[in-house]
Amino acid sequence: MKKIGYLGMGAWGYCLASLLASKEHDLICWTTKPDLAEHLTKTREHPLLPGHKSVGQMTFTTNLSEATHNVDMLVESVTSAGLRSVFEQVRALHFPKCPIILTSKGIEQDTGQILPEVAIEVLGEDFRQQIGFLSGPSFATEVIRGLPTSVVGTGYSHEVIKNICDTFTTPSFRIYPNTDILGVAFGGALKNIIGIACGISEGLALGNSSKAALMTRGLHEIRKLAIACGCKPDTLNGLAGMGDLCVTCSSPISRNFRFGLLLAQGLSSEQAQAHIGMVVEGAYTCISALQLSKEFQVEMPIAETVYNIIQNKMRPMDAVKALMRRTIKEEHL
Repeated sequence: MKKIGYLGMGAWGYCLASLLASKEHDLICWTTKPDLAEHLTKTREHPLLPGHKSVGQMTFTTNLSEATHNVDMLVESVTSAGLRSVFEQVRALHFPKCPIILTSKGIEQDTGQILPEVAIEVLGEDFRQQIGFLSGPSFATEVIRGLPTSVVGTGYSHEVIKNICDTFTTPSFRIYPNTDILGVAFGGALKNIIGIACGISEGLALGNSSKAALMTRGLHEIRKLAIACGCKPDTLNGLAGMGDLCVTCSSPISRNFRFGLLLAQGLSSEQAQAHIGMVVEGAYTCISALQLSKEFQVEMPIAETVYNIIQNKMRPMDAVKALMRRTIKEEHL
C-alpha cells in the first residue's frame, strides 16, 4: 500500500484518485476549493460524477503541505495552464523525492514545453528520473464506472514506468508501457484541437464522413508537428495518439468536442467555455501548437482554422469552405 498525494480534484482527478483508493492505497487529495473539499468529505461523491461514491481511504484537503508530506507518490491532475504555478508551490515545500505522475494533457504556451518538461524545469533536473506521465483514451464518466479501457504509462526511467503500470492497473484499466514520453504527451495534447474541429463539424451537421476526414487529416497534422519536435512516429499510431483522438472526436462526453459543438451553434468561445464550466484544454493548446508550427515551419491548417473560430475571426461554415478550397496535394502519410 502506498501513501499517494493527489493534486487536483476535477472529474478526472477524482476518478483516478478513486481508482487508486479502490486498490487500498492511502490517498491525500488536494484541491484549491474549500467547498469542494468539504462536499467530497461529506458525500464521497463528486458533483461532476453523480451516483459514483468513492471507496477506500481518501482524505480531502486544501492544504498543499498536507497532501505532499511523506508521500510515496505524487499524482497531478490540474490544468495545463496552472501546472507551473502548482509545482512552484510544491517545490517551496521541499517534499521528498518520489515518483511524480502527471495526467494533464497540454503544451505550455510560449515555451512549447510538454508538461513533464515544465515540471522538471520548476523542480530541477534532479527530478527528471522521477517524472512519469499517463495518457490515453479515457473518459472519467466511464472509467469510474469500471468500463474497460487501455492507456499508456510513460516516463524518463523504466523504474517509474513500471511503477505507473503496477500502481494504476486494475482489471478494467489496463496500462501499456511506452518509453516515448514526448510522443505520448504530444498525442494527448494535440488531439484536443482536432476534437474541437469534430465538434464543430457535428454542430454544423456535416455528417460522419466529414468527421472521419477531419480525424484522418488531423492525425496527419499531429504527426507532422510531433515528428518535427522529436517524437517517434509509431507512438502517434497507438493509444496516446490515434486511440485518444478517436474517443475525443466521436463523443459529446469530451468537453473539447462539446466546446466545438457549441461554437457551431453560434456561441462565442467565452460563452461556450462558461456553458461547459470546465477548462477546455484544446483551446489553450491550440495557441501552443501554432506557436510550435511557426517555429518548425509545419503547416497545420485544421489547427489554424480552429484557432480562427475560437478567436471569433471566422464563422464556422466559412471556415469549412476555406478548408475545402485549399490547394489539393498528393496525400502523404
